[in-house]
Amino acid sequence: MTYEAQLDQALGKLHEEGRYRTFIDIVRHKGNFPHATWRRPDGTERPVTVWCGNDYLGMGQHPVVLEAMHQALNDVGAGSGGTRNISGTTLYHKALEAELADLHGKEAALVFSSAYTANDATLSTLPKLFPGMIIYSDELNHASMIEGIRRNGGAKRIFRHNDLAHLRELLEADDPKAPKLIAFESVYSMDGDFGPIEQLIELAEEFNALTYLDEVHAVGMYGPRGGGVSERDNLAHRIDLINGTLGKAFGVFGGYVAASAKMCDAIRSYAPGFIFTTSLPPVVAAGAAASIRHLKGDQALRDLHQERASIMKTRFKALGLPLIDHGSHIVPVIVGNPVHTKMLSDMLLEDHGIYVQPINYPTVKRGTERLRFTPSPVHGPKELDALVRAMDKLWSHCALNRQDLAG
Repeated sequence: MTYEAQLDQALGKLHEEGRYRTFIDIVRHKGNFPHATWRRPDGTERPVTVWCGNDYLGMGQHPVVLEAMHQALNDVGAGSGGTRNISGTTLYHKALEAELADLHGKEAALVFSSAYTANDATLSTLPKLFPGMIIYSDELNHASMIEGIRRNGGAKRIFRHNDLAHLRELLEADDPKAPKLIAFESVYSMDGDFGPIEQLIELAEEFNALTYLDEVHAVGMYGPRGGGVSERDNLAHRIDLINGTLGKAFGVFGGYVAASAKMCDAIRSYAPGFIFTTSLPPVVAAGAAASIRHLKGDQALRDLHQERASIMKTRFKALGLPLIDHGSHIVPVIVGNPVHTKMLSDMLLEDHGIYVQPINYPTVKRGTERLRFTPSPVHGPKELDALVRAMDKLWSHCALNRQDLAG
């Protein structure tokens, strides 16, 4: 078989299963989001409303963020010029890490090029720092966490999602003297459910394990200052390492871990994913720091976000749509078939100017394919009315079951 034929076979398989992913070319308009322009492959354009973005609070267009970025761009230019060890550390990076450490009540923070890289680099490095470490990972953890754990070469245990009894069994079966780490999330992005953080901490304390919490779908949106679910529940001080993103609620780009000063020092000294990567452009670091500072004091925006999500779920439930509702801001509607999910997404986009990306395997389990909506404070009643009408019409048109399959 030729290389070209092999590529055709691999791509053909995705097409046959209805899992081939298509990029949607979106042009955002400052000050007008979630309204945007869809540029079709043929070059024509159509106005759309974006319902699947991760800029959860609209901070990507907030004047405070844009002003800070313009100022930094005017002052120092575009790129950072190198890795953190080679000319790529600036006052902007130090200020950003100070804001993040303060946000989570930690001694230090370490900024990476993405939250994916932060998870991957940190979780693949920790066993080098603690030889013989066993990592216990929730089965629904982010792909970046899974990849980091796979690559570290150490022992790993996968416990059933949020199953504390199963985790206890695994902990009890291992050498009590072995260093251990429990990795989990606060908000799981596909179902929108919460991790049992306090009970996981208690298990970690009982078995002398470190804790690693991924807060990427919670920072900025939960807690009195946006420190995430661990801040909301007054648990952040009991977590050893907190991972977060700058590219979702904070509206910019990048990722980080926050921990003790010694832990961050060790990670930055040993993690290849940090050592050999060009640092964030100062303009990005400046915008992220401004966003974090602002959100520490903007509880009204967080409240409005939760209100908009609650209203959407109420209206979807009134239509009888198979909705998963665990009380978070994420609104998944289960379709259960990859072809139907893609068809619904395409029809919403082409016929109604509503953009929501289909979520298929391997992101979610087969048979649970879905449309995942992420309402924000900038999605108003007019946008929601249009979405509800479109979903009602298309669900009937496609003869999909309105029974609450999600439970």
